Amino acid sequence: MDGMIYVATSSSANVLQAQAINANNLANANTPGFKADHPQFVSAYNQAVGTLPSRIYSSINGTRTDFTSGELIPTGRNFDIAINGDGWLAVSSLDGSEAYIRTNSMQITEEGLLVTANQLPLLGTGGPITLPPGQKIEIGTDGTISAMPLDGSSNTAAIIDRLKLVKPDVNDLVKSTDGLVRTKGSKPLEADSTVKIASGYLEASNVNVIESMITMITLSRQFEMQLKMLNIAKENSQSTDRTIALS
Repeated sequence: MDGMIYVATSSSANVLQAQAINANNLANANTPGFKADHPQFVSAYNQAVGTLPSRIYSSINGTRTDFTSGELIPTGRNFDIAINGDGWLAVSSLDGSEAYIRTNSMQITEEGLLVTANQLPLLGTGGPITLPPGQKIEIGTDGTISAMPLDGSSNTAAIIDRLKLVKPDVNDLVKSTDGLVRTKGSKPLEADSTVKIASGYLEASNVNVIESMITMITLSRQFEMQLKMLNIAKENSQSTDRTIALS
């Protein structure tokens, strides 16, 4: 009886946590570049001190991030960029560490700093990229950033910098609480010249809305089943009490 209650309560708590993860996926179904998370369930014996492992509990042993690419959506905006194929864009996070994104709507600050929509500096060959004022900026498929005078005084584009593009092993990537992707140990990666970008595109979220809705219904039914188990345990306990009273 006690073991039944232990299993039901621990399972229901973890189902609620899984539902929160799934709800976050659904909330970001239209967020460019978002990667879906999936809870990893494990079951184990309860190793209480001084007792034998008599109860089994379930828990969520972290989450697994789906790093598959989303669909490339054309925007027609030159500063909207997305990785075309495998690879990542390098940015400087709020704590100064190197992090990675797949797509972004870039902006230029008043100081000429090239930043993401969240005001994170994009990294180039020597750190954050600074662009000259009064220039027409073009971005090549290899990440090269070129500038031309707006007044048309020159037809030759001058190369300013190059976006830092990397191609890590996805098994070495983790998604942090700030939504950015980092390597395990947060070790910066070397630039990879084979990575290509698509200018004028944004990468859609890889969340499968239909699959997430089905998961939401499944988790709701599992939670209801756990509550039913608790009610059954309560009824069994009451029946046992009545039997003892009669005897």
